[in-house]
Amino acid sequence: MADTAPMATQLESLPEGWSRALAVVAHPDDMEYGAASAVARWTAQGKDVRYLLVTRGEAGMADRPPEEVAPLREEEQRASCAAVGVRRLEFLNEPDGLVVADLALRRELAAAIRRHRPDVLLSINYRDTFGGGSWNHADHRAVGVALLDAARDAANPWLFPEVGAPCDPVGFVAFSGSPEATHAVDITGYLDAGITSLRAHHSYLESLGDPGGEDTVAFLRRMAIVTGTAFGVEHAVSFEVRTP
Repeated sequence: MADTAPMATQLESLPEGWSRALAVVAHPDDMEYGAASAVARWTAQGKDVRYLLVTRGEAGMADRPPEEVAPLREEEQRASCAAVGVRRLEFLNEPDGLVVADLALRRELAAAIRRHRPDVLLSINYRDTFGGGSWNHADHRAVGVALLDAARDAANPWLFPEVGAPCDPVGFVAFSGSPEATHAVDITGYLDAGITSLRAHHSYLESLGDPGGEDTVAFLRRMAIVTGTAFGVEHAVSFEVRTP
């Protein structure tokens, strides 16, 4: 991710007048690059936050075969969820690295939204980049686009009737880590919980050459401070908010 943060004039407080959120991301560890600290804040408030992972991240470790990596990353994600108070975790079993924003994925995501009936949806950056010259992962981009479409589909009684009754429209979809951030959440007092959640992915971090996640943790702390300063608090995480 690019080491950038939005300016204060761009950021509003993310609305928190909701009870249930469904986080939909491509891989184990996606929520842990900042958003997990906000999740820790929300579950401490008594909100119901659930995770839906589109893949098991089985192609994420070059030194281990996918059949070995998938159960390992699933186990690490469960520990990661526990660290921030998330009690519901599901996987869709789409192929890691090959996710496509097609009708099949929209149907799967619409079914999940109808099943969980969240007030709001959470995800991570689906833009082409994280800022600067970086290029975002294809799965992140595909999941974000499909999620915005599926959020609208789930409320339409004439679309995908085979996957359940339509639900009320979600209030918004919030994407963390976006270079086009519009909102922020004060995570002062919850940053360490998010870091614990990240450290649960110890095998994956080791495969990236960051044993213990020290470099990644330093990045998270730095970004929380920079965003917090822009937002007028000690620590904050930013989101791009879209309305389906």
